[in-house]
Amino acid sequence: MPFLPTTARELENGVVDFVLVTGDAYVDHPSFGASIIARVIESRGFSVAILAQPDWKTTVDFMRFGRPRLGFLVTGGNIDSMVNHYTVSLHKRKDDAFSAGGQLGKRPNRACIVYSNKIREAYKDIPIILGGLEASLRRLAHYDYWDNAVRRSILLDAAADLIVYGMGENQIVEIAEALESGLAVQDLTFIAGTVFKTKDISFLDEPTILPSFKAVKEPTAQAKKEYARSFMLQYHNTDHLTAKILVEDYASYFVVQNKPAKPLSSAEMDRVYALPYMRDYHPMYKSEGGVPAIEEVKFSITANRGCFGSCNFCALSFHQGRIVQARSHKSILAEAVNFTHDPMFKGYIHDVGGPTANFRHPSCGRWAMENPAPCKRQCLVPTPCPNLIFDHTDYSKLLKSLRELPNIKKVFIRSGIRYDYIMHDPKGDAFLQELCTHHISGRLKVAPEHVSAKVLHNMGKPDFDEYRKFAAKFEAINQKLKKDQYLVPYLMSSHPSCNLDDAIELAEYLQSVGSKPEQVQDFYPTPATLSTCMYYTGLDPRTMKRLFVPKSQREKTTQRALIQYRLPANYEIVKNALISAGRKDLIGHHPKALLRPAKTAKPQMARPPKKRGANTKKPKKK
Repeated sequence: MPFLPTTARELENGVVDFVLVTGDAYVDHPSFGASIIARVIESRGFSVAILAQPDWKTTVDFMRFGRPRLGFLVTGGNIDSMVNHYTVSLHKRKDDAFSAGGQLGKRPNRACIVYSNKIREAYKDIPIILGGLEASLRRLAHYDYWDNAVRRSILLDAAADLIVYGMGENQIVEIAEALESGLAVQDLTFIAGTVFKTKDISFLDEPTILPSFKAVKEPTAQAKKEYARSFMLQYHNTDHLTAKILVEDYASYFVVQNKPAKPLSSAEMDRVYALPYMRDYHPMYKSEGGVPAIEEVKFSITANRGCFGSCNFCALSFHQGRIVQARSHKSILAEAVNFTHDPMFKGYIHDVGGPTANFRHPSCGRWAMENPAPCKRQCLVPTPCPNLIFDHTDYSKLLKSLRELPNIKKVFIRSGIRYDYIMHDPKGDAFLQELCTHHISGRLKVAPEHVSAKVLHNMGKPDFDEYRKFAAKFEAINQKLKKDQYLVPYLMSSHPSCNLDDAIELAEYLQSVGSKPEQVQDFYPTPATLSTCMYYTGLDPRTMKRLFVPKSQREKTTQRALIQYRLPANYEIVKNALISAGRKDLIGHHPKALLRPAKTAKPQMARPPKKRGANTKKPKKK
């Protein structure tokens, strides 16, 4: 099966049903959302052409295939275009792993809006459907870090007709079949997992009315309270069995979010990942060195979707949802066997996982009920829910089956591992031993994020004692196995509620264990996370209580420097921070000190000034 058409010459009969526009280079691999959607539509008998990273300064590229018969599908790509372009310090990044040769600048800022407006310029009445992460997380009014303002639904700014939120396979098929049947795109108001605009909401079934855009858009204290209230209404309406229709008023339009789509069954996921992907970047990029993003995923396996971990700084609850969906062993093993037929495969599977690798089933039995009561409780924090099922049996069996396949040398796990889930599993020790014995390449990455109890609570992370216990158990198992393996903890600075004292507490812990973090992630306020709501409003939306938010560049630089206090370049920053916090006790030569006192230069003997015009050269000896 060849790549999908990328030029007009490749079209059968010169006509195509859909043109899929993406901000990424064209990589036909199931780790790329655009490729999944394209192959799913193709499998239902529709033709699809790929318009990857078009020139957005004119309409020429958008007219490359002529007018598609049914419409345009638009995505910013696998990563939000603004995150792709800018660091949290708002500095321009140096490269783009999702573009040929890693070259930056192949997509515009706010790609979905720019592409959609160009399409509208070329074809005024063509159906335009937005999808992917960028659109999904901006489907309603949202705080935009790059503008430092609340922006309206991307549906309106993009002049599009529909947003598909979430992963989108079933939604896009339903949309395609409805358009094929002759329904106008304006009439597609009934599809779960979509957002549409309308001037009349009288036909909706018991919708929940959110605060209007006018009520949340201004940076006033009252508007921020309304924004926080709106966010929590959205946050509690992400589970397909209990969610309500949400409505946001924009004066001239109502933006309506339908209930979330039903998660894919195991059989449906198997069909999606069995589609005929080429599993590589398009040959047109070969002269530019290929597309770097394929390197990590080419021989990796997506085993699951969804996450009930619900970290507050993560948008997975809004995008994939809390219900874990998993592929069957048969499907995953078949993909692994296909790897062995690829001449580039060296016997190493780089990853078997998803958002959280060791989640292989829904959190509890309530998701199997027809009409469960709404559940607002977090599954794992602050303490595990009594109904939470802890079981690694299925995942262990899957990994064992993979490593026993012919021509498989090693199966690594590089996706996130939820260590507190392991600790609460009665058989967790056996799983951890298996992990250390077979599936770590020397270092296991985990995400405690911080040590402060207050900060961890606001991050939605477990108490730090859980990490201490896990680290001790990990070390003990590796000593028993006589393996030289290490934990690499992900740490985050400047999260809402994290003040200078909290940052110093983290530095003290790192000093006590001799840890030298190579990388530190500043909190990045991206759309549709609870932590971003905290950052913008200065409120905990769960309680409406005020909290401290480090926003200035000085505060952020200081917190990051404290985590990397050993770097010579950070010496003055850390010293000033310790003095400011009244912690001079951490400057000295004792074992708990973060800094040694600065060395003072030895005083130099004063030399008499030279007489102006005097000959300072010694006379030559005769």
